[in-house]
Amino acid sequence: MQRLFAMKIVVIGAGAWGTAMAIAAAGTGAHAVQLWARDPAQAAVLAQARENARYLPGAALPPALSVVSGPLAALLPGAELVIVATPIAALRGVLAQLAGLSVPVAWLCKGFEAVAGDGAFGLLPHEVCAQVAPALAAGTLSGPSFAQEVAHGQPTALVAASANAAVRAALVAAFHGPALRVYANDDVVGVEVGGAVKNVMAIATGLCDGLRLGLNARAALVTRGLAEMSRLGLALGARAETFMGLSGLGDLVLTSTGDLSRNRRVGLLLAEGRTLQQAVDSLGHVAEGVYCARTVVQRARRLGLEMPIAEAVVALLDGALRPEQAVAALMGRGPAAELPVAGDS
Repeated sequence: MQRLFAMKIVVIGAGAWGTAMAIAAAGTGAHAVQLWARDPAQAAVLAQARENARYLPGAALPPALSVVSGPLAALLPGAELVIVATPIAALRGVLAQLAGLSVPVAWLCKGFEAVAGDGAFGLLPHEVCAQVAPALAAGTLSGPSFAQEVAHGQPTALVAASANAAVRAALVAAFHGPALRVYANDDVVGVEVGGAVKNVMAIATGLCDGLRLGLNARAALVTRGLAEMSRLGLALGARAETFMGLSGLGDLVLTSTGDLSRNRRVGLLLAEGRTLQQAVDSLGHVAEGVYCARTVVQRARRLGLEMPIAEAVVALLDGALRPEQAVAALMGRGPAAELPVAGDS
């Protein structure tokens, strides 16, 4: 007798995060999940080994999860939810291929899309979607989470963000389970800004810890990093309370202090005297903060906002400042009020 599944889910991208979320969706046995890998050879290895040994060693692929490759168009008929788990650099191209879908689509990537040219500024994922696939019922799944812990069924809470209630409901139905709690939120801008900026702040915090500046300095960086994140988000139309939630404070604390954080690891390696290329090469995975730091600063400048920590990270990554100079530049800033003072104009 053919088994009936609650939902057919397609996950595009077989990196660490795509594999982890595919495992989470298929783990209960309630959903039929297809994990699409761009490389047919990689797909064959994953399908045979029932493990993504490169990115998530030791995490078994559940029976309800199949690994596939080939043209995306062949996967989409019958899909009830499509998850895009590519880096943000590939999001535009994938969404263009999904533009005609009538089912919910959500992305997992965090950051601003890099755009070249004078006066250019990066776009958040939902802004990319508005350009290439405006009719999609779309959203994002974000929050404080390491792929390794999700894949091994450790307790995690995420945010399903979309202006479309049906997208939020589909994400909750697909992923909410005994080890994974999914909260709905309609503030897409706030959730995406939090997911982007926290990676940049994690590089700064890793640098701070690598230089052994102490716990006071770490607390100051995380707190002021949250202020920068909120400032940018509010200017783009986000709600302040979003930054006190999972995709704001939660993701910032995890990525800035967790030992599994690749962005934090970049800061630690730079503090050791490694070059940026050496730091990135040693990771074996993408550290999104390295690629989106500049786009965060570009967007802030276009809005006339000051983001001194993000600016210092960009100067550090560009080699314009050494680690000690980056810290000195931040500590040498003039005094300022933490919050607007009542009565000030």
